[in-house]
Amino acid sequence: MTAAQDVSQANARSRTPRTEGNRLRAPFALRCGALLVDYVTVMSIIVLGTLVARMLGGGARSAGTSAETIGVLAAAVAAVLNLGVIPGLTGRTLGKWATGLRIERINGEPMGIGRALVRHFVGYPVSFLILGLGFLISALTERGRGLHDMIAGTIVVREGSLPSPRR
Repeated sequence: MTAAQDVSQANARSRTPRTEGNRLRAPFALRCGALLVDYVTVMSIIVLGTLVARMLGGGARSAGTSAETIGVLAAAVAAVLNLGVIPGLTGRTLGKWATGLRIERINGEPMGIGRALVRHFVGYPVSFLILGLGFLISALTERGRGLHDMIAGTIVVREGSLPSPRR
């Protein structure tokens, strides 16, 4: 099998809409919305754990109660599941699902759990460390890939309807 046949089969397996053979780039605003949904999901678990700890009698000075610890651990597990395991299997985090986006390898194949873990737990911190410029790159590049996408060899594409035909 030639390399061109390999790529065409990977493109056929991909569920992302294409125009003239190209996958549709994910808009920067949708990517920001997806990240916000993922962030709110994890933070709401921590907030819920803190509220339960306060209702059980924990005061402001009794930080580290077991209810708060359980909340933080549950948030960590949710983050690993939402940012590592689920996107590795489906190509979408909860936020990407809500906004109609999908993460794929550059050749259109599924990303896999290892690549998802690298993208989110290595690429995201690197993008944050350089003052968010790693994320801003995705708004400025032609293919819409952020630094974390370049590190993991992935691309975020739109999933859903094709654009309306031009008149």
